[in-house]
Order: sequence, then C-alpha cells, then structure tokens
Amino acid sequence: MNWLTNVVRPKIRNILKRETPDNLWIKCPDTGQLVFYKDVESNQFVIPGSNYHMRMSADARLKSIFDNETWYDVALPEVTADPLKFRDERKYVDRIRDARAKTGLHDSVKVGFGKLEGSAVVVAVQDFDFMGGSLGMAAGEAIVRGLELAVEKRCPFIVFAASGGARMQEGVLSLMQLPRTTVAVQMLREARQPYIVVLTNPTTGGVTASYAMLGDVQIAEPGALIGFAGARVIEQTIREKLPDGFQRAEYLRDHGMIDLVVHRHELRPTLARVCRLLTKAPEMIEAEPEPTAAVPPDEPDEPAAAQEAPPAATAAPPA
Repeated sequence: MNWLTNVVRPKIRNILKRETPDNLWIKCPDTGQLVFYKDVESNQFVIPGSNYHMRMSADARLKSIFDNETWYDVALPEVTADPLKFRDERKYVDRIRDARAKTGLHDSVKVGFGKLEGSAVVVAVQDFDFMGGSLGMAAGEAIVRGLELAVEKRCPFIVFAASGGARMQEGVLSLMQLPRTTVAVQMLREARQPYIVVLTNPTTGGVTASYAMLGDVQIAEPGALIGFAGARVIEQTIREKLPDGFQRAEYLRDHGMIDLVVHRHELRPTLARVCRLLTKAPEMIEAEPEPTAAVPPDEPDEPAAAQEAPPAATAAPPA
C-alpha cells in the first residue's frame, strides 16, 4: 500500500471537491450559449444575449405581474384525482404525485388575486412543468373559478396559457373542460369585464381550441409556439410545405390571429395599460414627496427623540 497515493491524495481531492448545483448554468435553446442561472433569473428568465424567452414557473410569473410581488392565492375546488383509474406505463396517480413534488403545485393552473398598478385583477397561470400544462378536470375548475371570481370582484381576468393540450389520462372528462371554460368566459363577457390572454411557449391542443383564443385582447410572448395540431401533422395532412416561422407568435400577429407580441420586460406595463383602457380606469399617479422646511440656522435641531413618529402604514386588502 502506497501511503502517499492511497491516503494523502484522496484526502486532498475531498477537500478540494465542491458540490455544484445541476441548474447553475442554462443552455440557450436558440444559440447554445451557456448563461449563469442567476443572471437569467434576475432577467425574468430571458436569455440576455439572444432574448430567448425561457419558461417561467407559476410563482415566478405571478411575482412578475402583481404589485410588490404580493397576491392572494385563490382556493380552488377539489376534484377526483384519478376518475378513470387510468394506467399506461405508470399509474396516473403516480404521475400526479411526481408532478406535485416537482412543481409544488396542486395541478397545472394556479390562480391569484391582487393589484396590477393599483387596479384589482385576477390572474391564472398555467405551469408547463406540471405534466406539460395539460388541461384536466382540476385545471378546468381553476380557470372557471378564476373567471367566476373576476365576475364577483368586477375586475379583469388575465390568463397565461402554456399547454400541450388536453390530459389524455382523463379522457372525455378532460375534453368537457373546453365547453365549460368557454361558457365561463361568456359569463365574464356578460359582466362587461375584460378578458386578456397571454400566449406563452407553447400553447397548443385543446387549450388553443377553447379559452386561449377567446380573449378580448390576444397577446403573445416573442417566439411562442401557438397552434392546435403540430406542424408535421399539418404538412402530412395537406401535403404541402409550411412557410418559415409558421405557428410562431410573430407569424400569427402578421396574419391577424393575435393582436400584440410583447417582450416579457414590457408585459406588466402593457397589461396594466390594456386593463385601464378596457375598464376606463384612471392611470395611477405616484404622489411626489412634500418638501421639508429647513431649520433656521439660529435655531437648534429638535432632538430626534422628541419628534412625533408618523403613524404606521397598514396594507389594505384589494377591493
């Protein structure tokens, strides 16, 4: 046994060894550039060099929209976890359990209620990391509940769509969410409240065939894939070559399918401006601080302990 090679060297290796997180670096899907994760996170998950829009979690999305990154989580109805007792390679309940552990969400849609530049709004976000953002019974109930809350509060409803389509493990019960959400959108429209859809990458399948394309204003993030069927399926069906950029946000805007393509950094002020226009609400103006009177030179400053403390500000819940 060699003491120098078998004992000393392994100990030195253990001292110098450092644990590296798996997500320390992110590879840009567009350019292949490696970017430090913290830089991407601080840039709202937009790659600084290429402006490629990465996917955002539901919590990160809600933080980026609401004032002071504060909102109320909306309680959502409970549904049967596995109505069809479905199983393919794995049990459906096992897939649900793994997705909940991975994302920290109960299902693919999270709903929040708060203020957007001073105005009350209800926001629903689909998280693609939860089983591809698929639309099942729980997600349908979440969208319907969010729309009902917007009717109750008489405020706009904003949905961030990101989905691969209906959830096959729930069969026709999943497909029934398409007409249910469509009826709920009509309820909001009858209440004369704005319904704004933000299409993110990707938004496809049954979600595109229902509430994702029914907005009063349709907004998309740059480069987002939006469509019902995949491009390869369409080419095989019509037996023609599709144009470049087909089903991308910019192509759909140029052909009248959506209204705006907005960079993520400009999304929050754009949504606030659209909500004000549709509700005829005044723009929130921040009050300028009043100038403080200077103390005359011949009078000493009042001791800090003798000054009256201003009353503590209390945060009022949204209307």
